[in-house]
Formats: sequence, structure tokens, C-alpha cells
Amino acid sequence: MAEAKRGTNKKVVQVEVAGPTAEEAKASKAEVAAEANTRVRQGDGWKPTDEAKKGATTKRVIAAILWAVAIVIEAVGIWYILTQLEGGQPDWFIWAIIGLLVVLGILTIVGSQLWKAANQADPASRQEPFRFFVQNQLGAIIPIIAFVPIIVVLLLSKNIDGKTKGIAGAVGAVVLVAAVLLGIEYNPNSLENETEGQIEQEQEIEAANAGQVDEYTDVVQQITGGDAVYWTPQGNVYHLCETVPALQRESQNAENNIIKSGTVETAHADGKIGLTKEVTEEIRSCGLDLPANIDELETEVDNLRDDPTYGTTN
Repeated sequence: MAEAKRGTNKKVVQVEVAGPTAEEAKASKAEVAAEANTRVRQGDGWKPTDEAKKGATTKRVIAAILWAVAIVIEAVGIWYILTQLEGGQPDWFIWAIIGLLVVLGILTIVGSQLWKAANQADPASRQEPFRFFVQNQLGAIIPIIAFVPIIVVLLLSKNIDGKTKGIAGAVGAVVLVAAVLLGIEYNPNSLENETEGQIEQEQEIEAANAGQVDEYTDVVQQITGGDAVYWTPQGNVYHLCETVPALQRESQNAENNIIKSGTVETAHADGKIGLTKEVTEEIRSCGLDLPANIDELETEVDNLRDDPTYGTTN
């Protein structure tokens, strides 16, 4: 087996001590929540995709339009009650006011469902309590604005008979309660919730990758004849020797141009997800002999990298 090429001005640091096991590395729920809060506060938390954000914005705009129409209709109804009933209540008025209340209910409820869906896709942060409350409960606040004023005007108007007040007031109260209950967000999503899920997913992948140590070690040993790999603090993968161009580029931004070295197990304990996929290129760059089964080794690396659970249950 040919030896790897040497000759680099980078500082190579030998890593001797393995990190915690995959299970030990899993943080508790409290630690995950604390990490999520920190990420969100620093602007590094979960972010919706552009498509999800665009869809949420569209839903909010439609909801706002529906609510605006409802409030305009309410204002027209109040105007009519206060200015057009002085000569007496027409026979059709009771049906008109019931219809108006039902329409208000439909507009506010449809708007609140769209608003709630938007908040699930593009949530606010719990670290901004006032905004978080208003954004999530606006679907319950708007019906109150759309119903309470007109119900009060109906009940206090001297130009509406008692029967109409009773029926319209009852219909208004029922629709109002339904709209408010349907508009309440009982389980509001948040940036912190989504970030916690992201962190837990990262931990699951890390734990799965750590379970592939034996498979990666076997690949490295077949190529180099030993169990030594190289990586940088900011890189995601490890490499076959310290002189490969990719590793040299990664180390440019590392503190003191540090390149770490150690076993495959140590690399995974340091947070690396696996061996680079550029296996053939690195073998040549390191001056190593190309194994006869290189195609099989590259396929193995591809499988390990593409599926974190590959090899862990074999």
C-alpha cells in the first residue's frame, strides 16, 4: 500500500479521546428547548421554506380581506339601524339582520381558518409574547370586533321590536361564540417548536451516523491500510489524508489552519457525518493505490451517506 503524500503547512492536531456515545450525546428535552431558544434568539433557528412562507402570506392576505369585508358589512348594518329605522321596522328586517349575522360568521370563520393555517406554516417566536399572542389568537379577536358592536346596537335600538331583538340577539350570540371558539388557536406553533424538531432530527441523524462507524472504518482500512482520517472543525465530513485540496480549502477559514486527525470513531464523535463521497479523487490526490473493488467501496460510501440508517441494523 502506497503511503499518502505529505508536505503541507497546515497544523495537524491528533485527536486521541473519543467523544460520548450516540445515546450519551442525545440531549434532554430541556437542553433541546434551551438550544432552540438560543438559536431563535440569535437568528439561527428554523426558517420556513420560500414556498411555505409565500403560501402563508397568501392565506393571511385572503384572511385580512375577508375580515375587512365583514367589518365593512357590520358598519353598514350599524349605519342602517341607527339612521334608517326611525320610520319603523320593515317586515323583511328580521331576515335581513339574521342573514347579515350569518354572513359575518362565515367571513370571520373562513378567515380565521386561513390565518391559523398560515401561523402553522410560518409561526411567530414565543420570545415575543405580545406578538405571539396576537398573531395566534387574531382569529378569535376579529369575530368579537365584527359581532359585539352590531349586537349591542341591535339590543339598544328603540326602533326594533322585542321579538326581533330576541331572535337576532340569540342568532348573533350563537354565531359569535362559534366564530370565537373556531378562531382560537389551541395549540399554537412557534419558531422554537420547529427548531426543537430540527435539533432532534439532527441528533437522530448524528446517532445513526455514529452507528455506521464499523462500516466506514472497514472502507477506510481497505483504502489506506489503517484507521486514520482527517477533518476540519467546520467541515461535515472527513478525508483520507491531510493534503487533499478539499481539506486544504476547508482549513483556510479554520482557526490557526487546524486540521484534525484521528480514527473514524473519533471523527464521528467530533460530529462528522461520514467519509467524503469523492473517494476516487482523494485516493489519487493522496497518492494511494486504487483498490480493485473501488466501485464497490464508492457504492458503500454513497449508501452510508445517503441513508443514515444504512448498515446500522445489519
